[in-house]
Amino acid sequence: MYKKLTKTDDPEEFLDTFYNIGSFALTGSISYYLYQYLGPGFSSFPFGFWLLIFLLTVLSSMLSSTFISITCWISRDITTRGEVIHLYIGNRSLLDIGKIAISNGLLLLFLQEGNWDRLISVFLLNYIVSRSFYSKSQSVQNKFERDKFEQMAYQDFLTGTFNRSYMDKTMKELEQGDEWIGVAVADIDKFKKINDAYNHAVGDRVIQHFADTLTSFLNDDDFLFRSGGEEFTLFMRNKSYEQTLFLVEEILHKIEKSTVKAEYKDQNIDITYTASFGLYYYKINSKVSIEKAYVNADQLLLESKVLGRNRVSSKLETVE
Repeated sequence: MYKKLTKTDDPEEFLDTFYNIGSFALTGSISYYLYQYLGPGFSSFPFGFWLLIFLLTVLSSMLSSTFISITCWISRDITTRGEVIHLYIGNRSLLDIGKIAISNGLLLLFLQEGNWDRLISVFLLNYIVSRSFYSKSQSVQNKFERDKFEQMAYQDFLTGTFNRSYMDKTMKELEQGDEWIGVAVADIDKFKKINDAYNHAVGDRVIQHFADTLTSFLNDDDFLFRSGGEEFTLFMRNKSYEQTLFLVEEILHKIEKSTVKAEYKDQNIDITYTASFGLYYYKINSKVSIEKAYVNADQLLLESKVLGRNRVSSKLETVE
């Protein structure tokens, strides 16, 4: 109050002090008065003491929300009714209220009995449990953030597919096995003409449509990577050569028959396009690395381009 009168206080210091000290003093005093007043009436009910403690804890929580709402309203940190409601409901947990009711009830019982050993033990237990929950929540938060950063590092921002970095990482992991795998490289035909005829925003929309179409045909065990501008690489697993080739041909026909809706010069337009594929199917071994298989598939893609585009060129590498 002195700093307020002499105008030496920091901004919002008075309101912060009022809330951090005054609200808890008022809430505790009101709750204890109601406990003394209502206690005899609740004593006739089974578990009446704990029922009263729980109700008083709920009341204290609501009073605390009221005080902080008034404080934030005065300081203009909140200005709408929805923000006030969020303070009452959004941050309220039944488990937290139950924990506070039980710990405070035990503290009150031991305080009335003068049982200081148990009182201090409950106080320390409550502190340790709170710190433990905080530590675990921080650990979960940190893991979530690490996973999020890793996802961002390996995800293509435009299409949501995996990027070339994750492709290199996956190659190293798959190299340790000995499974049959189909490596396909897909590329949009005459993509530069689409960018030249419209703009890069329309071109991006075509790339997104291409990625979505490829994704829709893959299983959970398969991988899709954006390995270049309009080039994508597929690792197709747990399929025979015939099944893999049939799947790629299905994708090709699906793209050929589909249209991409985009916006150009304030008009909605429909764009058609085709794609070419190179498929190299082999059994992972020490003689042919997955990196080499990718190069072979890329060479097969080039053959498709030379032969007129909108086709699949494939090769089955037999085991010697």
